[in-house]
Amino acid sequence: MKSVKNIDFFKNIKQVREFDFGIFYCFDGLVISEMKEGVIFNWNMAKHAIKASQEVLGEDCQIAYISNRINSYYIVPTDWIKFFKNRNQLNFYSVVGYTKGNRVSLYLERLFFRNSIKKFTDLEEAISWSMEKIEKESVLF
Repeated sequence: MKSVKNIDFFKNIKQVREFDFGIFYCFDGLVISEMKEGVIFNWNMAKHAIKASQEVLGEDCQIAYISNRINSYYIVPTDWIKFFKNRNQLNFYSVVGYTKGNRVSLYLERLFFRNSIKKFTDLEEAISWSMEKIEKESVLF
């Protein structure tokens, strides 16, 4: 399990935002989260992370989001409905999971998340995929 701060890509960091529930690493067009052990991540927490990301990257920025699941935590999957009702959007979403429990959580999230979720077992592969998508998207606009 790799933490963002322990890989070479970390040198590209724009800003780190830390909350009681987890850490959000902001790069150009990319946000990587690492939630704390045992957290039940819900819409109220997500609102703080969204606001922080928009403060750092801008409200109209195309964003790729990577959930780096180095710790065991839970997501309220139905809160994705609140995410979309509030007109939030992720251009690309990937999950880096290391355990069997991550697969079960991902399955439940896919029931409520409107777009596709890409699954990885390696953080650096997820970053490469995300950056490639962001670059392709920016060429189109």
